[in-house]
Parts: sequence; C-alpha cells; structure tokens
Amino acid sequence: MPVIEISNLRKTYGQTVAVSDVSFTVDSGEIFGILGPNGAGKTTTVEVLSGLRRRDGGTVRVLGKDPDRDGAELRELVGVQLQESELPERIRVWEALDLYSSFYRKPADWRELLDVLGLSARRDARYGTLSGGQKQRLSIALALVGDPQVAVLDELTTGLDPAARRETWALIESVRNRGVTVVLVTHFMDEAERLCDRVAVIDAGRTVAVDKPAALIAKVQAERGLTRATLEDAYLALTGHEIGV
Repeated sequence: MPVIEISNLRKTYGQTVAVSDVSFTVDSGEIFGILGPNGAGKTTTVEVLSGLRRRDGGTVRVLGKDPDRDGAELRELVGVQLQESELPERIRVWEALDLYSSFYRKPADWRELLDVLGLSARRDARYGTLSGGQKQRLSIALALVGDPQVAVLDELTTGLDPAARRETWALIESVRNRGVTVVLVTHFMDEAERLCDRVAVIDAGRTVAVDKPAALIAKVQAERGLTRATLEDAYLALTGHEIGV
C-alpha cells in the first residue's frame, strides 16, 4: 500500500480554484517531488494531505488515514515545514525544539537532532541571528522532532545561496536515510532532478505528469530529437511554459 494516495483532489477558496484535479501516490522510502510554479497548487496540496486544510473534493489517504477525519492522529505521524513557517526572532534554537517536541506523545530526542543537523554550536542562538542555511537546518529539525514516518518539506531552499542549497540537499537525503518518506515541494528543476525518485508535475491546479525525472527527460529527448535534455526541458514540454511563467 502506498504511504500517500491522492485522487482527484479539489480545493477552492471562495470563487478561486486552488486545486482542480490532483492525483498521485507516494511509496514508502521515496523522496517524492511536487513541481510547479508559484500558484500552481503545490502548497495547498501538501496542506490538505497534512491535515492543515479540508479538501472540497476527491480522496486523500496518508498512512491509510483520512486527514479530514483522522487529523489529530495523523499529526503524530507527519512532520511538516511549510514555506511560510517563521519563528519569533528571539526564541533560541533549543527552546524551539523543546517547544515543538512537547506537542508529541513520543518525540524524537531533539538534542540528537541538533548534532545530526549540525546545529549544536548554535544551540543557544536566537532565531533572528541564524543564517538562511541555519534556519533551514532548524526547519528540518522541527519537521523531524515528532519522529514522523513522513516529512513534508515545502520550498526549503528558496532564497539560499548555491552552497547552502547543496548543504540542504544533503540534509534532505539524510532524512530519507533515517527511514522517513519525504514529500519535497519545489520549483527548482535541478533540485528535483538531483533528489527525487519520482515527481508529480502540477500546473494550474492539475497533475500533468507523474514519473521518474529520468523518464520524463528521456521522453522529451525522444519526442524532440534532442541529444541532451533536462527536467526543465521536460517541464516546458508538459506545460507549454517555463517554470517561472
């Protein structure tokens, strides 16, 4: 049984349709990418599967549970860090982890997470003094502090310099190596090509493709007679526009 099953998901906000028809499955142990431009419906999709928003249509199952019905139970099993997540500027790193761990019945050892994610030296630092890369390390730690089976990571590398992005990629791979299934939301094609076992391409609230990055690339190479292609080329072929459009 897949860890996540989403079929014909629909979510509206008044007259605005954020997600019209999204379907995909995620297998245990995958890093599964959700790709698309800003406004495509990526964040809404992961908010629904995490139990943070109620869907208006379709079916969603995460670890066999319905997020609308079993939200409280699911929050013990799914760790989430969304793009807009922020902490008070003056809270210390250890205080944030200690606070988040108190939300769970069986949390992970946040002191171990400090070591694993290279934050021990910044244990007493206030959030407002952290670099962008350190904030992302803390975001990952907070997503893992409940000892989840699934981690949802939304646009973690936006705004980071190339070195910090590569460091964050290594951390995401280390999360999977801990036995956690990762759902990675991104609009960076190089990131998805490097990290993801499979991806769902979402455009204008719809799923337009689900496959391995290499398979999507091979398809566009064959169709267009290219000697070399990238995931960005495949995205353009699938959607008719570049990622930022």
